[in-house]
Amino acid sequence: MYDKSLEKEYYKICEERGYFEIDGNKKIQKKDKNFCIMMPPPNVTGVLHIGHALTCTLQDITTRYKRMDGYKTLYQPGLDHAGIATQNVVEKQLLAQGITKEELGREEFIKKVWEWKEQSGGTIVKQMRILGITPAWSRLRFTMDEGLVNAVKKAFVDLYNKKLIVRGNYMVNWCTHDGALSDIEVEHKENKGKLYHLRYFLENSNSYIVVATTRPETYFGDSAIMVNPNDQRYKNLIGQYAILPLINKKIKIIADEHVDMEFGTGAVKVTPAHDVNDYEVGLRHNLEFITIFDEKGILNEHCLNFKGKERLKARDEIVKTLEEKGFVEKIEDYTNQVGYCYRCKNIVEPYISKQWFVKNEIAKESIEKVNLGGSKFYPSHWINSFNAWMRELKDWCISRQLWWGHQIPVYYCQCSHEWASEETPTSCPKCQSSNFKQDQDVLDTWFSSGLWAMSTLGWGNKEWGKNTLWNESDLKDFYPNSLLITGFDILFFWVARMMFQSTNALNELPFKDIYLHALVKDEQGRKMSKSLGNVIDPVESVEEYSADILRFTLALLAIQGRDIKLSNDKLLQVRNFTNKLYNASKFLLLNEEKFEDLNPNQIQSTLAKYILSRFNLCVKEVRENLDNYRFNDAANTLYRFLWDEFCDWGIELSKAEKSSIKELGSIFKEALKLLNPFMPFISEYLYHELSKTSIHTHESIMISKYPEFTSQDKQIEDLFNIIIESIVSVRRAKTLVDLANTKIQKAYIKLNDFSLSEQLKNYTNFITTLAKCEQIELVDKNIEKSIRDVSEKLEVFIPTQDLDLSGILNRLNNQKTKLEKEFNKLDAMMKNENFIKNAPTQVVEQNKNQLDTIKSQLDKICEEISNLQG
Repeated sequence: MYDKSLEKEYYKICEERGYFEIDGNKKIQKKDKNFCIMMPPPNVTGVLHIGHALTCTLQDITTRYKRMDGYKTLYQPGLDHAGIATQNVVEKQLLAQGITKEELGREEFIKKVWEWKEQSGGTIVKQMRILGITPAWSRLRFTMDEGLVNAVKKAFVDLYNKKLIVRGNYMVNWCTHDGALSDIEVEHKENKGKLYHLRYFLENSNSYIVVATTRPETYFGDSAIMVNPNDQRYKNLIGQYAILPLINKKIKIIADEHVDMEFGTGAVKVTPAHDVNDYEVGLRHNLEFITIFDEKGILNEHCLNFKGKERLKARDEIVKTLEEKGFVEKIEDYTNQVGYCYRCKNIVEPYISKQWFVKNEIAKESIEKVNLGGSKFYPSHWINSFNAWMRELKDWCISRQLWWGHQIPVYYCQCSHEWASEETPTSCPKCQSSNFKQDQDVLDTWFSSGLWAMSTLGWGNKEWGKNTLWNESDLKDFYPNSLLITGFDILFFWVARMMFQSTNALNELPFKDIYLHALVKDEQGRKMSKSLGNVIDPVESVEEYSADILRFTLALLAIQGRDIKLSNDKLLQVRNFTNKLYNASKFLLLNEEKFEDLNPNQIQSTLAKYILSRFNLCVKEVRENLDNYRFNDAANTLYRFLWDEFCDWGIELSKAEKSSIKELGSIFKEALKLLNPFMPFISEYLYHELSKTSIHTHESIMISKYPEFTSQDKQIEDLFNIIIESIVSVRRAKTLVDLANTKIQKAYIKLNDFSLSEQLKNYTNFITTLAKCEQIELVDKNIEKSIRDVSEKLEVFIPTQDLDLSGILNRLNNQKTKLEKEFNKLDAMMKNENFIKNAPTQVVEQNKNQLDTIKSQLDKICEEISNLQG
């Protein structure tokens, strides 16, 4: 029997033969047919989860299909250096040894990161192999490889010289552990906190104004109090001054329509250096920007005796002091949204910092090209999300306060000259001094992965032949990429960045098609999480079932635009499918020693012609669905043909036409090629079993030609539709008289279109064999004293005079007696005037409905008894 342990062996053989590489299918390659798909580079720190498994499975199905269809195919693998995550991993390892990165120094720390990457990094790539995916592993890229480093430098310098990259003091999302973050690197979660109502006394007065805040520790940086100019409560205070608690510094009360009069007291504190909205207010009103803590969140000299304390840890102490001094009006429970660092989960602060930004104008050209049809989204509605986000794009903060990553290629000279350079300079181009230094920050990880569609093809490298990982024709052959498949959740993290970075560099969008799949959830539609205990580990699933089963299950469920509800029941269903395929192969081999490859012109038997016609339709539909990325429809088409049409009917019908088996086996072999992109291992195994060959001595079917549609024979399909309907109808009629598994003497068939009778009478052997009936007679009228079954195109009659019906008549009469007792009891109750008068209306109605149901059942049984008795 097929052993899933063969998957590793088959995979190794195919990889070693170079089948996954761009020329792995050279014998069947068609001229000028190229296909390229990029693997979204997973983090070097990552492990395989079910989302990765879905992405890789859909990518590999498409790649295998294109490879077998004669395309020169590049499935580009890679890994992302994951700046924040990787630095955190190595920092923790060092701290466990009592060493800080500062003690090591930047150069030594980076060496440690590279050591970790070589030893432990890339676990996910090893795990991906168990899925049977076939990227060109020899071309595996890492975003810190030399060639990609060159591409990053070129991209940065080009944008810098175009003034699309600028440096300045902006308010950014700041993690006190990881530094600056872009907007999409901040995760907002519901927070159950407090709303603090603080008293700000008016200048030279015992009166005070109350402001509400969720961050009382920031009041040290207040520059004003703000009210809505339309708020009647505070109109008389506008222009006056209030005194900051404890500090005794006066700040002005200003008016701005930005204030929500319904929030808190309608009066708010303005902290321009520590709040995104207040930042804009500060600019509008020319307020003072007071920074009250440093990059690590440590309070500074503006915070009085709280200086040196961490800002969140100091909150309770600050509030306690304010309470003791009478500056707290009240404290309420309050639920709000708080931003967290997507990596370390630290609370993110708005913070003014000098950073590098990509200007939002960079997106203009890619937006225009997408909307002119340059790239097509699947499902199509994602273009609306793309447009909405891109048109509201903010300047992108690309500098990160890390050591691990692409160091920003900008240099600062003592003469105040600043310049960007792809090459490491030896002197300042302005004053020729060697006394200059490089910017200490590194680039956001998404900057380098945003070049992935072209940097992996050698873009940005001046000497092509120097690096054997690419050649000069790669960009020509594979850019733009044919297709991108990834989760919708990184549309803005990654896809959009590739769109505008690649378009800016090459004046052409990076992808022709973009397929965004939904999330994989559990069978109840819930997100998978450890706390719910509903996580499905793809590695464990492969070990328990097989790579083929997991792949096909994911494909079956991958409906465009819908979440994928994965369950063990679905995996078991597909395991049954693989058993069905194995048993079909076993049956074929019991009847023939081996099977030749399919030659449609040599098919002679009627049944094989019918199955070939159905197979051709299957080929047509699978191809159409794969071309339009309807993976679930393609998988369902394969499932229906192989299980329902070939195994359930083709094999069963062959029992009446033994001569067809040899030809059916050749069709089945061709169907295994059609299945191969979805289930590469069992299809390979069964193909060689049927051929009496071995993958060890013969080529894999993964580089054979993918089946192509030739023609359908509608006439023979119509004939077999009648044959199959006749079999089903006779079986159903036999069931009515408890003769489902008993051979009967005779059945009559009356076709709605009697003109087909002449054709059908030559093929009644299929009906007699599968319906277990000695004789079939075609008639043009009803048969008296018979059991009758009516279907769409025909009626079946089984005469009753020669049947022993005593058993079924006894059963029906017993049912009739029981129902009559129930009927009489209920009928008497319903004729009882006192019952009708006193019983609740609902009970009376229920009894009436039950009486009608029993009457209907009695009528049906009486009719059956009458038919059987003649």
